[in-house]
Amino acid sequence: MRKNDQTLTKTEFQVMSILWDLGHASCAWDILDMWEEPKPAYTTVATYLKVLHEKGFVDFFKNKGEGKTHQYVAVVTRAEYTRKAMLEMKKDFFGGSLKKMLNFFVQEEKLTAEDIQELLNEMEED
Repeated sequence: MRKNDQTLTKTEFQVMSILWDLGHASCAWDILDMWEEPKPAYTTVATYLKVLHEKGFVDFFKNKGEGKTHQYVAVVTRAEYTRKAMLEMKKDFFGGSLKKMLNFFVQEEKLTAEDIQELLNEMEED
């Protein structure tokens, strides 16, 4: 994967989210069925799946006896992609500082001391 290929566009992420939610190999029609209105054309979904394959996010296979239908499977998990995206955000927007990133979200979300304590308690439980 090239560096530019490591980031998903909004629509690519939507396709991947549906694949992740389905949790099994799926064809373009399966993805289209899960898409909220307004639904894109079938060919649009098929094109995004091709791009995701070229980027290394999905793989595909054909079931014997099902003609040209491709079954797509995510080869990158949601957790792997989220981890990578958050690390890039930390590096690009906060100079690699987790403290600066957390401080930004605490301030932006106007978290109270009680909210922060609740988060700390949840982290201790995990």
